[in-house]
Amino acid sequence: MKKLSILFLALGLAACTKEVPAPEPVYPIPAQKQVKWQQMETYAFIHFGLNTFNDMEWGYGDTDPMTFNPTHLDAEQWARTFAEAGLKGVILTAKHHDGFCLWPTELTDYNISHSAYKDGKGDVVGELAAACKKYGLKFGVYLSPWDRNRADYGEQSYVEYYHAQLQDLLTRYGDLFEIWFDGANGGDGYYGGARERRNIDRRNYYDFPKAWAMVEQLQPDAICFSDAGPGCRWVGNERGIAGTTNWSFLRSADVYPGYPNMDELNVGHTDGDAWVAAECDVSIRPGWFYHESEDDQVKTADDLTELYYQSVGRNATLLLNFPVNKEGLISKTDSLNAVHFHQRIQRELNQNLLVGAKVEASETRGKTFNANKVTDGAFDSYWATSDGVSSASLTFTFREPTVLSKVLLQEYIPLGQRVSRFSVEVQKGGEWQAVDAGEETTTIGYKRILRFPETTADALRITFIESRGPLCISEVAAYK
Repeated sequence: MKKLSILFLALGLAACTKEVPAPEPVYPIPAQKQVKWQQMETYAFIHFGLNTFNDMEWGYGDTDPMTFNPTHLDAEQWARTFAEAGLKGVILTAKHHDGFCLWPTELTDYNISHSAYKDGKGDVVGELAAACKKYGLKFGVYLSPWDRNRADYGEQSYVEYYHAQLQDLLTRYGDLFEIWFDGANGGDGYYGGARERRNIDRRNYYDFPKAWAMVEQLQPDAICFSDAGPGCRWVGNERGIAGTTNWSFLRSADVYPGYPNMDELNVGHTDGDAWVAAECDVSIRPGWFYHESEDDQVKTADDLTELYYQSVGRNATLLLNFPVNKEGLISKTDSLNAVHFHQRIQRELNQNLLVGAKVEASETRGKTFNANKVTDGAFDSYWATSDGVSSASLTFTFREPTVLSKVLLQEYIPLGQRVSRFSVEVQKGGEWQAVDAGEETTTIGYKRILRFPETTADALRITFIESRGPLCISEVAAYK
């Protein structure tokens, strides 16, 4: 009898310790490089070129290259600023719509080697790439498809030229993390002296699939940005604000660079078949290029903090533009405000008040995926529910009444974005009260941050009401 009892005990222990498999992915899901890209959260944009010296936003394509002559250009000053502001990388406008190239390319004379900068011996792309390497930043490039300088714009020969430009950038400057394909294409321009308007088929003219395939071959870890992705998408505005509902999906057959339905880009497609998360681009000044008249209109640390919560806090990334000035430097106010913004976010999201609280789940998949995983600070561990369970709750009970004003949620996106509706409640004196964050509580994705007036709570409850599959929650945090 004793041996039989030991046998049953051993069988029971084996059953208890049996590995429970992870939930199956709910498609579409991101590639590993897309996850790493979103984990960057904030990175910089630089608009710099002939426009800087002409007080313009969109150059016509007829400005003399000799106009480009920054007197104190210091790419390391840019990189230091970004590193101190907590930005993880930078994307440089290697060529804007005017067609002027910031690198010495043999493909056109309309480039930096024909400028006054360093007597034609400069290479802004190369200088910034080196500075990024020194300061531990990732580097990316913007290459405008539109070119208001080229005589053959609108013809097949220009497409071949454009692809050759892309190959040049992809092979000369080391590893790139993102390639930016602008959606502004076609219109009036210099076009080699023609001075006319040229319209193109935005969807097909540039053969973007070939360009994206070139990126995949030559820079396999790089993300391609456009309205259609395929790596990440435009958020549909230049104000840096994502939708309170924000799916990381697009219908790949419908969307293309230059896609006109910006409201759709802002929220994504619930029924999308491709993972294309949103990127929020916004300038620290009203303009993208430097204008002296805007020196007193730089966004404050408060402004930038608000943008962070409306971009990164809504399942997107924040691409913050810095217009380099005529000297070739980031202006002091821009730099200071960006650094103060970073310091403020660090302060506000410093201490997770849920660490140490008692956490209970209404349902769990097993020990490997238990509720304690949501406060361990590890992205790759997560609480999950059993197959067929797409609605459940997490309750955090504090040791003593605690003041809260923010809640952060993260899904384990390598297995897909799932949650489509949730609620947040606090318990006071035994009564549960809904928290009003002033915005809809629908999607979560990589990260969702809700802000609300300070409230004292004995406990916090997150109820996941609707989901596209079993729940996979990587992190839950609360802050004052």
